[in-house]
Amino acid sequence: MVLELNASDDRGIDIVRGPILSFASTRTIFKKGFKLVILDEADAMTQDAQNALRRVIEKFTENTRFCLICNYLSKIIPALQSRCTRFRFGPLTPDLMVPRLEHVVAEESVDVSEDGMKALVTLSSGDMRRALNILQSTDMAFGKVTEETVYTCTGHPLKTDVANILDWMLNGDFTTAYRNIVELKTLKGLALHDILTEIHTFVHRVDFPPSVRIHLLIKMADIEHRLAAGTNEKIQLSSLVAAFQTCWRICNRPAHREQLRSFFHGRVSPNGPSPSHLANPGPLLTWKKA
Repeated sequence: MVLELNASDDRGIDIVRGPILSFASTRTIFKKGFKLVILDEADAMTQDAQNALRRVIEKFTENTRFCLICNYLSKIIPALQSRCTRFRFGPLTPDLMVPRLEHVVAEESVDVSEDGMKALVTLSSGDMRRALNILQSTDMAFGKVTEETVYTCTGHPLKTDVANILDWMLNGDFTTAYRNIVELKTLKGLALHDILTEIHTFVHRVDFPPSVRIHLLIKMADIEHRLAAGTNEKIQLSSLVAAFQTCWRICNRPAHREQLRSFFHGRVSPNGPSPSHLANPGPLLTWKKA
C-alpha cells in the first residue's frame, strides 16, 4: 500500500496528524510487507509538521516506510535527516534528456528546430519537468519551437541580447549603456536576474585579466544577493554597468596601476609590497562582439 502526498499543497501539521497518521497506524491484514508513505517536496513542510512527522516515523517504523523527496536538504530539520538515508540525484545530462524530448516531440507532432532543442536542454538545467513545461508553453504560444521562441517564452535574454549588453557596457559611456539596457529590458520584458545569469557565462569567455574577472564575479554575486532581498532593479543595474565600466577603464590605463591596486584590494598601504599579479597586469582587454 502506498500513500503519495505533495507536501507543498498540504504543508501544515494537520496533514501529519490526519492522513499520514491514519495510514501509518493501521496494519495490513491480507498483504505482507511494508506500507510506503511518499512525501514529495517535503522541504515545503512547516517546522511543526516536520517535528510531528518525526514522532510518526519513530512510532510506526515496524510496518511503514517513509520516502521524503526535497529540493533543498537544508530546509529539512536535522532530526528528520538523521532518521533517513540520503540519496542525491543530480541533474539529467543532455544525453538522457534529448532522446526523451525527441520521443515527446514525435508523439505530440511538435515542430522543433535543432537550435530549439538545444535551448530547451540549456534552460531546463537538467530538469526534465521544466523542459517539458517550456516545450508545451512555447508550442502553445508560437506554434514552432526555435531558440528565439524558447527564450522569448521563458523571458530569458537571447545570446545576441547578452552580447549587445556587454558591448554597451564595455565600449559605450555609462549613460548610453544604462539607457540601452533599460530599453531592451522594457521591450522584451527581461528580468535583471536573468540577464545577470547569462552575463556570468560570458565573463569567463572575455579576455579579462584574472584580477578583473574575480572582482566582476564578486560584484555580480553581491548584485544577485541584493536582488533576492528585493532591492530596486534600476539601482542594481546601475551598479552592474558601473562595475564593468570601472574595470574596463582602469585596466586600459597602465598609468593608473596604483588606482587599480587600491580598487581590488581596498585600503592598501602606499608603501606596502605590490602584489605580483598587479605588478604585471597582462595585456589590455580585448572585447569584441561576435
